[in-house]
Amino acid sequence: MQLHEYTSFDGLGLAQLLRDGAVSAAELQDAAVRACAAINPQINAVVELWPADLTAIDRTAQFAGVPFLIKDVAVTMAGQRSEAGSRLGAGHVATFDSHLMTQFRQAGLATLGRTSTPEMAFATTTEPVLYGATRNPWNLAVSAGGSSGGAAAAVAAGIVPLAHATDAAGSIRVPAASTGLFGFKPSRGRVSNGPAMDEIFSGLGVQLGVSRTVRDSAALLDAVQGILPGEPYVTGAPGHSWLSQVGVAPGKLRIAVQRAACNGARPVPAIDAALNDTVRLLESLGHHVEEVPAALGVSWAAFVQANASIWCANLVPWIDGLARESGRAVSLATLEPATLACYRHGQTVSAVEFVGALDVRNTVTRHAGAMFGQYDVLLTPTLPDLPWQLRRYGEKEEQLDGVGWTARLFEHSPYTPLANVAGLPAMSVPLAQSPDGMPIGMQFMAGYGNDGALLRLAGQLERAAPWGQRCPPVWAGN
Repeated sequence: MQLHEYTSFDGLGLAQLLRDGAVSAAELQDAAVRACAAINPQINAVVELWPADLTAIDRTAQFAGVPFLIKDVAVTMAGQRSEAGSRLGAGHVATFDSHLMTQFRQAGLATLGRTSTPEMAFATTTEPVLYGATRNPWNLAVSAGGSSGGAAAAVAAGIVPLAHATDAAGSIRVPAASTGLFGFKPSRGRVSNGPAMDEIFSGLGVQLGVSRTVRDSAALLDAVQGILPGEPYVTGAPGHSWLSQVGVAPGKLRIAVQRAACNGARPVPAIDAALNDTVRLLESLGHHVEEVPAALGVSWAAFVQANASIWCANLVPWIDGLARESGRAVSLATLEPATLACYRHGQTVSAVEFVGALDVRNTVTRHAGAMFGQYDVLLTPTLPDLPWQLRRYGEKEEQLDGVGWTARLFEHSPYTPLANVAGLPAMSVPLAQSPDGMPIGMQFMAGYGNDGALLRLAGQLERAAPWGQRCPPVWAGN
């Protein structure tokens, strides 16, 4: 299979080729390995490849034989390293499949490696000390976003058609916007984080993937939704497939638009223009669109402080566990300055402060619920700025404490964390490009459990303003 043929199909398309007998799983794996060899030295997205187990693939499965990559955090595959992008966890080998990994196998996905993540997934760029910076295939001098930056760069460059990703403050949507992909964050409680992980940052974190087509993300959600007994959050499956919703007209939606972010940031001109174009597109499709002021129900400072408390307190047992297992000390020799600062801040968070942070989460969640009583969908830019130059994100990080690092993360991506705090479904849709050709994503958010409204709208937008033929300069199909 030639690489230009391999990269011309999405995941469902490759699986159909296999079912039709036009290609074998071994040929698909070989194409992915060749694509990685050709492209990865330029973008540094894939940190390890291994031979995929093709013996147990069910040819009737949705993604039968489709090459796939897992992120180096949150999901575990028995016998493979899971290092969380950190020198502290370097060399750690997982002893079991997490539930999500089992579901990936049952979906027919042929997992052949893992992608880079910032240390402990604690940034919206992917520039870890352990493996070095992941570069954006649209411009090698800028970030691919994070924390699923390795996954996004690999998919955007054509190494695989879709890849596993996680999202605790925008980590699916930010890299999707940065690299021109579709990134869908499901509602809290749809996809399992178990059994070793409980709630992931007290319910802020979810898992799914990034893809080049809406239907691949919808089908992936079909394949992996459903949780283990006893998990803390349960959001039941609908009476239909998510894939079926992609082709269904969304009806006339009431869409609120927030131009400025809740921290007062306004989008740069290229993104502001893209937002205006998106509003016009939505109106042409029959939707009612209305601009509204940004609001969280709490101050921005309180929002940042609460997130810092939740994130950093959750980080402490995770790091302590890695230290015990590895026998390494927690220090600047094993952790990056910002991660160590967050760890130290987490050690100072009292139980009373943590409960106060959860109270802020409750206030924000209820405020969002009231808004979605008035509107079906919220539209914002995914990011207020175009992808940052590499190394900008980490400037003077050694001078920041845990709250300061959280503030920097939210400065970079102020529109996305609301969906995580409130547990809402959200997506970044690659609807535009800047004058110099960089991708621009638009974020859409819906009320809790209303994932279907977003997938129906995404399908409509993909048909009305298709992006599938856009390829970055660094592309495996060239």
